[in-house]
Amino acid sequence: MTQNSSMASVVIVGGGFSGALFGLKLHRARPGWRITVVEPKKKLGRGIAYGACGPNHLLNVPVSRMEVGLTPGFAQWLEPAAIAEALVESDLDLADAFVPRRLFGDYMEERVSEALSLKSRSGFTAVRGEAVRLVEDGHGVLLTDGREIRADRVVLAMGNLPPRPPGGPDRWLYDTGFFIPDPWAPDAFSDVDKGEPLLLIGAGLTTVDVALRLTQEGHRGPILAVSRRGLQPRQHRAGGAWAEFLHDRIPASPLTLLRLMRSEIARAAAQDIPWQRVFDAARPAVAAVWEGWSDRHRRQFLRHLRPRWDVHRHRTAPRIGTALEKLVQEGRLETVSGRIGGYAEAGDHVNVTIRLRGGGTRAFRAGHIVNCTGPGADFDKIAIPLIADMRERRLAVPDPLGLGFETRDCAVVDAAGKPSSWLFALGPLTKPAWWEIVAVPEINLQVERLVAQITSEKPPERLTTADFLGMGEGI
Repeated sequence: MTQNSSMASVVIVGGGFSGALFGLKLHRARPGWRITVVEPKKKLGRGIAYGACGPNHLLNVPVSRMEVGLTPGFAQWLEPAAIAEALVESDLDLADAFVPRRLFGDYMEERVSEALSLKSRSGFTAVRGEAVRLVEDGHGVLLTDGREIRADRVVLAMGNLPPRPPGGPDRWLYDTGFFIPDPWAPDAFSDVDKGEPLLLIGAGLTTVDVALRLTQEGHRGPILAVSRRGLQPRQHRAGGAWAEFLHDRIPASPLTLLRLMRSEIARAAAQDIPWQRVFDAARPAVAAVWEGWSDRHRRQFLRHLRPRWDVHRHRTAPRIGTALEKLVQEGRLETVSGRIGGYAEAGDHVNVTIRLRGGGTRAFRAGHIVNCTGPGADFDKIAIPLIADMRERRLAVPDPLGLGFETRDCAVVDAAGKPSSWLFALGPLTKPAWWEIVAVPEINLQVERLVAQITSEKPPERLTTADFLGMGEGI
């Protein structure tokens, strides 16, 4: 069957943002194809990012950066009355407004629902279930209930893996009720008393979300966040512009690029331009920089520079930053730099020893310990059935840095180093090739490239910095 066949079929494993957007855009490009989205959850288009959130969780980027080429556009769809606070903050400029994350989830869910409502006249359908295995004879997936869905191509859009338990001593704790392994689980905080002290492991955006959510829901006990460096996400700041400056410096080592970034930030500051614009200007070159690095350079970046890059690159909305500062000033949230030294159960709480980064220790009494370390990425060990099946059958290969699966232009690479002609991946699974592939603009670009790739006989051109130009700010 040729790629342009009117009867071609595709099964998409995962109905979160990436899978839903790919399904919608593929259906728009090839309305005659049979496209099936497999997802265990009832609601499609949301995923964790836009589903497991409350009304006070805001997008980390303004409305203008959430446009993905659907009709109507996100800004056009929004009701001004529902985002009055965001409009006030942005001086009535909707493009620059930071709105609740759930609204983008509502928007995507509505787009998918509209497409699925036409299923009697189209080949775009959804199946509620979990894919656990790739079928042996031909292409397709096997579901937990025994159903097989055959297709010419399979696209994996499974989103982020659940966070894995952190390392360190006394790992018995992770099997007790004191430990909350996934803060995005529906019942994660059902046993938490509003007055108890909490220890959050991690200090990134997950910690910000959890701390604000708990306090907004009435939690009044002290919250202590601990991470190796104690770095917290920085805030967005409007104003100014800075030209893209990395494209002609590729390839270059992480240290060279660090020095260049610092130089550009100093130049911007001398012109009263926020450092945020320098990071925004660097963004279009990130994928090309990453692709040009050796494994040694990538390891250097991950080990030494990634934490500082993340807190400047993945920023919070101004209102979120202000709310976080208030918690700190009121003494309700504290962040320390260090490592867990040990746990000791003491009745209805746990005594925690923290080894501080600068030396010495600190004791903390915690009612619960919350895992805020972020999504897991241990694809070489994870026992999720479909991933384990692919790994064991050598249909996919985890990368040496533990970031995801090896891919080439989204095609999954097998153990022999050959990119598949029928098995593809989107989103976080492809981090080894794309690095930053969690924000809407990058995923949208990746989706459009894959749609073009599988609907055309012409292979896609090599990914370049130019592909990313115009994306602007990101999460």
